[in-house]
Amino acid sequence: MHPRDVLVATAIVLAGCSSGGGAQATAAPTTPATPTTPATTATTATTATTATTAKVVVPTVAPTGTPAVDRPYEVFVPASYDGSAAVPLVVLLHGYTASGMLQEAYFQLQPLAEERGFLYVHPDGTTDSRGNQFWNATDACCDLGATAVDDSAYLSTVIEQVEAKYQVDPQRIYLIGHSNGGFMSYRMACEHAGTIAAIASVAGATFADASTCSPSEPVSVLQIHGTADAVIDYQGGDILGHAYPGAETTVATWAGYNGCGSTPATAPTVLDLEPTIDGSETSVAAFADCAPGVGVELWTIDRGVHSPAISSTFFSGVIDFLFAHPKT
Repeated sequence: MHPRDVLVATAIVLAGCSSGGGAQATAAPTTPATPTTPATTATTATTATTATTAKVVVPTVAPTGTPAVDRPYEVFVPASYDGSAAVPLVVLLHGYTASGMLQEAYFQLQPLAEERGFLYVHPDGTTDSRGNQFWNATDACCDLGATAVDDSAYLSTVIEQVEAKYQVDPQRIYLIGHSNGGFMSYRMACEHAGTIAAIASVAGATFADASTCSPSEPVSVLQIHGTADAVIDYQGGDILGHAYPGAETTVATWAGYNGCGSTPATAPTVLDLEPTIDGSETSVAAFADCAPGVGVELWTIDRGVHSPAISSTFFSGVIDFLFAHPKT
């Protein structure tokens, strides 16, 4: 079965959990302790002449601050990396019930990492009592078991460890998330705005209560969402009673954080990103007058579903957006 088909099947099962089309597991707001136990390196690499991966282990952190189950991740190092120059870092966050490996098999960012020369990580979330991996992201999504695990601190540690081992450009650290991973990308942008330059969320959403998020500085945002998403509704909804905003409200909220104008302009060119939908289907709405160097855009996939088919240009366009918005 193709990885996208697995995610579609998961979405069908999850769709019954919410109204308004939402379908992730409910989350519990939390401010647990940050990691206190250093991670251990299973394999190290500081230079590469061929593309390599290096495995690193970071402990999951329980609310008490004690290490729980280790969550290893791999760093993909492109062949062009030799440690002489700082390069971008891209972190991919999977959807609920998926994994970093499954999400990579679906999105296929590794060939782009090789082509564009960036370091790439796709870590795993925590495994809940049902055996599903999740990120404890916003108040709507997706800590089903109310574990209060601090995934924000975990991912911050992942980034810090990659920075310690490789020449990472601190101005070019980016997140890409799908569904629950999109929600988590927004939490990271809220809580680590000094680190994250830009995020791209596919079928995710920010906090319903805009006052919950107080980014310390602007973070560029790209929201990609299908109008026929039956899992995380384009117009917004709730997940087991916990509200999440729609795609347009999500980007408007971040336009406000980033000091942009209140009304986005729709580009005259429509993109063709979804190969199973006839013609060009994706409109681009961009906010103007943001903080210098900052962008906020909404790519709306007309008739697009929760796990869209991915064209050869889909994520090259996403990477173009991210790389066009480094920290300034």
